[in-house]
Amino acid sequence: MNSLYPLKFETIFKEKLWGGDKIKTILKKDFSPHENCGETWELSTVNGNISRIANGEFKGGALDELLEKFPNEIMGKQVVAHFGSEFPLLIKFIDAQQDLSVQVHPNDELAKSRHNGMGKTEMWYIMQADEGASLIAGFNRPLNKELYSEHFNKGTLNEILNRVEVEKGDVFYIPAGRIHTIGKGILLAEIQQTSDLTYRIYDFDRVDAQGNKRELHVEEALDALDYDFHENYKTLYKPSLNKRTELVRSPYFTTNKYMLTEGKNLDYSNLDSFVIYICTEGSGIMKYDGGEQQVVQGDVFLIPAVLKKISMQPEQSLELLEVYIDQ
Repeated sequence: MNSLYPLKFETIFKEKLWGGDKIKTILKKDFSPHENCGETWELSTVNGNISRIANGEFKGGALDELLEKFPNEIMGKQVVAHFGSEFPLLIKFIDAQQDLSVQVHPNDELAKSRHNGMGKTEMWYIMQADEGASLIAGFNRPLNKELYSEHFNKGTLNEILNRVEVEKGDVFYIPAGRIHTIGKGILLAEIQQTSDLTYRIYDFDRVDAQGNKRELHVEEALDALDYDFHENYKTLYKPSLNKRTELVRSPYFTTNKYMLTEGKNLDYSNLDSFVIYICTEGSGIMKYDGGEQQVVQGDVFLIPAVLKKISMQPEQSLELLEVYIDQ
């Protein structure tokens, strides 16, 4: 299918109670007329938030309609066989000017039984963090449902949450069931299952412009939470210049990092999956059979599975996340 090419999408902007302006100041994406922007959805097939193509022959078309026409060519046969015709991942940038709510996402089993949907496993790549910025990932001690409930009911939830200071380049894998929140002062890229299911546990008693508190899902969260304790919730990796560095490998997605200062030829002949590029820093030129496109910080491209050879030429330096599904 020679007519397919690397697809870029119109950004979907989300104003949030906790959103800031880094989407505009750092990523150069104009979110007016919104007052702030907490999230951008860069690649989505979530109902009501379907990405529209921003470049090339299919410009203006909806991603779900293109997937109906070319499911195997875009997603890859093994991805379609496993996940069906809906695109399995959702890509976002998140700017937290204030802390997000303490929350948890259900796993596939729970999401299917309660909501007839998919669960939500995700990962974060920290693109920028103000000095002293931190986030919550997991518990800081072994717990069970009873101990957790005791702390929650006494108002001492904060005592059992694992808070970590972060800096640019940090990676956190957040499997469904792990309690978490993004702290103020953080800009990150999020890769997640296609799902918008969130159980909000605590929201710092905030109110919206109308004076209303946001809905909490305290009871629903009890069966969704993973109470296991881990010594370290941050993903440790050693970045390597001009080489692929694996960050996360899971049943839902594999994510690698490239820090390029020289040209790189990428060959996906042995991969039966789409590839997503998320440009986290720098700029460059992406060449493929049939053309080339500029890539700058904040760009997200979907590379159809039929495109097997991609060449990346950094203009000075280029930092990319490479995402695909490898069963």
